[in-house]
Amino acid sequence: MEPVGPLMIEHRLIERMIDLLKREHSRLSKDNRVNARFIDHAVDFIRTYADRCHHGKEEDILFKQLTEKQLSPEHLSIMEELVKEHAHARTLTNALAEANERYVDGEERAMFEIKIKLEELIAFYPPHIEKEDKHFFLPCMKYFSDDEKRDMLEQFIEADRKIIHETYDKLVKKLEKE
Repeated sequence: MEPVGPLMIEHRLIERMIDLLKREHSRLSKDNRVNARFIDHAVDFIRTYADRCHHGKEEDILFKQLTEKQLSPEHLSIMEELVKEHAHARTLTNALAEANERYVDGEERAMFEIKIKLEELIAFYPPHIEKEDKHFFLPCMKYFSDDEKRDMLEQFIEADRKIIHETYDKLVKKLEKE
């Protein structure tokens, strides 16, 4: 399997979450009531899975190794765009989380910001995923030898393994402080 295989499989799960965001946005538009618990879960998914797990592997492993290669101007440009897009997704997700906190604290007008941030995330992910899947991942594999690809795949597996430990260590530390 090419190292980008797991990244593309992860995209399918992210797309399923985007479908759930669409469903929640539609329900919110109809009911004018936020499902704060769903928003918390969605934020957790985006922060942990889409960003730390998925974008983390892209930026910390794939992109880092690509910076050591002589990329075409097109691939270099796309990689730089992707890094900026990841930062934008973090900003959107943080704004959604903050608006949800304000909504839970009784600020009714935060509902409108939640709705807007959902719209922005829904609009953001499909073209971002398409850019990676169709215009970047597969063409960039030509820069790597078979040994480098195997090593990268092993690094992806190790990165996934570390995330679960970090996630639950953080949870325990948070609970200990409470």
